[in-house]
Amino acid sequence: MDLTLVMQGVLSGLLFGGVYSLMAVGLTLIFGVMRVVNFAHGDMMVWGMYLAYMLATRAGVDPYVSFLVCAAALFALGLLVQRGLVDRIVDAPHEMQILLMLGVALVLENVALLAFGPEPTRVRSPLASATLWLGPVFVDVARLVTFLVAVTLTSALGAFLYRTDLGRTIRAAADNTYGALVIGTDVRRVYAVAFGVGAACVGAAGALVSPILPFQPSTGLSLSVASFNIVIIGGMGSLLGAFVGGLLVSLAESLGAVFLKPSLKELFSFSLLIVILLFRPAGLFGRRSA
Repeated sequence: MDLTLVMQGVLSGLLFGGVYSLMAVGLTLIFGVMRVVNFAHGDMMVWGMYLAYMLATRAGVDPYVSFLVCAAALFALGLLVQRGLVDRIVDAPHEMQILLMLGVALVLENVALLAFGPEPTRVRSPLASATLWLGPVFVDVARLVTFLVAVTLTSALGAFLYRTDLGRTIRAAADNTYGALVIGTDVRRVYAVAFGVGAACVGAAGALVSPILPFQPSTGLSLSVASFNIVIIGGMGSLLGAFVGGLLVSLAESLGAVFLKPSLKELFSFSLLIVILLFRPAGLFGRRSA
């Protein structure tokens, strides 16, 4: 095995892991606060990709600028879904929540299919063809910028949750919903903000990855599966776990493509999931149930 190829795989995997981390952070935030598993997460990310595509083709806005608009649009979508649908079944049995979110996922996928067709597409950006050489390996500038922006956004989310009054309220409601209600917290508002922020994270991730990966309406399923893989590895409800899990899964897939072949890269990431669940059933940073 060529050592340079392995080094290239490690570098590319780590850089792409920033997007995986941002994608998983949004999912784990929603679950950590509301205990609702968002099966429409991947399809929301696909809509972030298509929004970036429309802004690039119709307004000439680079996706590394328009990710802010995509995040805002997905925040509004998340707020709408939470207020209109999820809020009605937040205390219902998990199977009802699962069926609802699967229904939302199917609606989002089929609306995208009607609007954009089934053919794969990709957003064009000048950064997508730029590279930097570090000795024998090269750095994809698009992946580097994506990584830096994703880490910045994840850090900003952490600061929001731990340094602001609203963020502390969200964490309090996640830890003890009844206690938050007793002290007068508007838990419905907290849930709406948490769901919206989670959707905004995945919207930004979709825009950032749109110049790197081709996408189509059916891409949402694979993105949802990857998100669940990451948050289970890191620990459901843990932001740090989602960030570390994103890096680990991306690195595992990149090395899987090097040692096996690209079509089998998921074998490494899901093998990692199995190994971690054998020794850490709650995930790397998850807390065991009492």
